[in-house]
Amino acid sequence: MSTVSPSMQPRAFDPLPLGAVTPTGWLRDQLRTQADGLSGHLDEFWPDVARSSWIGGDAGGWERGPYWLDGMVPLAFLLDDERLIGKVRHWVDEILARQEADGWLGSAVDAKISTERDLATERDPRSYPHDPWPRYVVLKALTQYQDATGDPRIVPALSRFLRRLAETLAERPLRSWARLRWADLLVSIDWLHERTPEPRLLDLAATVHEQGFPWREHFARFPYRERSLREECDLTTHVVNNAMAIKTTGLWWRHSGDPTDRASASQILDQLNRWHGQATGMFTGDEHLAGRSPSQGTELCAVVEEMYSLELLLAALGDPAFGDRLERIAYNALPATFTPDMWAHQYVQQVNQVLCRVADERVYTSNGPDANIYGLEPHFGCCTANFHQGWPKFAAHLWARSADDGLAALAWAPCLVETTVGGESVRIEVETGYPFREEIRLTLRVAQPTKFPLRLRIPAWAEGATVRVGDEPPAPAGPGAFALLERSWAGETTITLLFPMRPRIEPRPYGIAVSRGPLLLALPIAAEWRPTGRNAGHPYEDREVFPDSPWNYALALDPNDSAAAIVVEERPLGAHPFSLDGAPVVARVEGRRLPEWGLARNAAAPPPPSPARSDEPMVALELIPFGATNLRVAEFPTLTERETP
Repeated sequence: MSTVSPSMQPRAFDPLPLGAVTPTGWLRDQLRTQADGLSGHLDEFWPDVARSSWIGGDAGGWERGPYWLDGMVPLAFLLDDERLIGKVRHWVDEILARQEADGWLGSAVDAKISTERDLATERDPRSYPHDPWPRYVVLKALTQYQDATGDPRIVPALSRFLRRLAETLAERPLRSWARLRWADLLVSIDWLHERTPEPRLLDLAATVHEQGFPWREHFARFPYRERSLREECDLTTHVVNNAMAIKTTGLWWRHSGDPTDRASASQILDQLNRWHGQATGMFTGDEHLAGRSPSQGTELCAVVEEMYSLELLLAALGDPAFGDRLERIAYNALPATFTPDMWAHQYVQQVNQVLCRVADERVYTSNGPDANIYGLEPHFGCCTANFHQGWPKFAAHLWARSADDGLAALAWAPCLVETTVGGESVRIEVETGYPFREEIRLTLRVAQPTKFPLRLRIPAWAEGATVRVGDEPPAPAGPGAFALLERSWAGETTITLLFPMRPRIEPRPYGIAVSRGPLLLALPIAAEWRPTGRNAGHPYEDREVFPDSPWNYALALDPNDSAAAIVVEERPLGAHPFSLDGAPVVARVEGRRLPEWGLARNAAAPPPPSPARSDEPMVALELIPFGATNLRVAEFPTLTERETP
C-alpha cells in the first residue's frame, strides 16, 4: 500500500496497480498484434536487446535494452502472456543479479560503452562515466514489475541504487541527457518514497530538481518559435526531450506546492502546440522542433513519451484536458507510424505524408535520408527499442483511484477494471467501440453495497453528451469535465454514456483538418511498397512507399457549417481497426484537385493558401481515421466560397 508524505501534494488520481485494468475488445486485439509483432520477438534477433550487456551479453547497453523492457513489462502482464512474462522475468533476474555491492545497476553497461567507438557524438555517453540516464528507464521497468508481481527484491534494490546515486550526484552532477530528462528519475523516486517514506528520498528529489534542466523557466521564455535551424539544434530543441519535459513541472509541483509549477504544465503544452503543434495532437520534431508545416516529421519516441507524460500529468493534476490530448495522440499519431501488423515502423511520421523514400534532399531539421520509410530501425534504433510502451501504458492508465477513495475513468477504451473500494470488491466492464463509436456502456458490479464516487471524463468536443444510470432518464454531462456519480452501489448497475461525434472542421495554419470525436480523418493514398533490400525476407524488411493515387485536393467544405457536407458511414469494427481494410469509419466529402500543389524536397509542399481555385472536376472523396493510413493528407486547403456546396 502506497502512502503520501505530508510534505507532498497528493495526486488527484492514484494509478491502479498494473493488472487491475485488463484491455478487452479491439484494444486487446491491438496489444495482441503488438505482442505477435516486433515487440514480442525483438529480443530474439536484434543484438541491442538480444545480446544486451544489461543481461550479460556482448552487445551495447545504454538505453535500448531498458527501453524495450519498459514497454514489455506492461504488455506481458496486461495480456497475461506466459511467454512474454518469462522474457520479462529473465531480464529482471539478470539485472538484479548484476547489481553491485554498493547498489549501482549496470556496471557491465558502463564497461561496454567505454570500449565502443561507433556512437554518434551527440549521443555518446563516454564523456559521462556511469551515466544515470539509462538507469531512469530501468527503474521505471522494475517498478512496474513490482506492481504486477509484488516481487520483494525490487524495493530494496531501488533503495540501494538511489542511495548510491545520491553519492554519485554529489561528486558528478547531472549532465547531458540525464539532466534534460530528470523527471523520469523523479517518477521512480516518488514511487519508492510512497512505499518506504525516507526523508533521504525527498533530499534526493530536491538534488535532482536543482541539477536538472529548468524546464519551467525555459518555457516561460520559450525561444523556439519557428522551425529549428541546424546550427541552433541542441538538447533543448530535441523533440523527445521536450515530450518528456511536459510532465516535469506537474510532477515537481507535488514536492514544491508552488502553483506556478502546477500551471506551468499546461503552459508548456500551449507553447509547443502554438509554435509546433500538429493536427494529431503531437508537435513536430525531426529530430528537432520543426514548426507547424504538416510535412515536417514527428519522431515515434516523442509520440510514446508524450503519451506517458500526459498519463502522469492527468493523474497528478486531474485536468481532463490532458485526457483529451492523450486520446488524440493515442488514436491518431501512435497507430499511424506502424504497419498494421506492427512488424515495421517509421522513425518519423508526417501529417501530410504522400511519399516515404530514401532521399538525400529532405525537409527534416536533421534526420537522415531513410527517416520516414518503414522497417526495423530506419534512421536510428532508439524508436525500435522505445515504441513498445505506447499502447500498454495507455491501457494500464485508463482508470485510476480518486483522492476520496473513488474510481475515475481517465481515458476511454474497452477494458475490465477489477479492484477494491473501501475493502469491497468492485468490477467494472467497459464495453465500447470508442473511439469509432459514440456509445460507452459500463457494467458495475459490487459484492456488497458500497458507497463511493465514480468520475467519468467527458471529452471537451462531446457537446450534448449524456450519462444514464440504469433506467433513469439520461442526464446532460458538461464537456471538458468529469461527470460525478456519487451514490451507494449495489449488485449490478449499468451506466451508458453517449458522446455525440459530429464531424468538426478545425482551422489549421495551412488550411483545415476534419475530425470526428477524438479521431483525425485523412485522405488515404493508394500505395506502392518497394523493398530497399535491407532485412530482405523478413516481416520487418525496410520498404519505401510511393503514392499510386492522386492526393492534392482542396475540400469543398464550409468551416462555418461542419456537418452539412460531410456524410459519415460506420463500418464493422474488427480486430484491426487501424488499417486501410479495417477502418470502421468513413467520411464522404467532395473536392477538386489542385495541379499546382506538388512535391518539394521529397515531401508534400505546404498546402496552397485557402480559399483555392481549381478548374478540375468536383469528385467524391472518402476520409478514414488517420491512424489507419500509411500515405495520406490530413491538412487540406479549402475551395473558394462559390465552389463549396
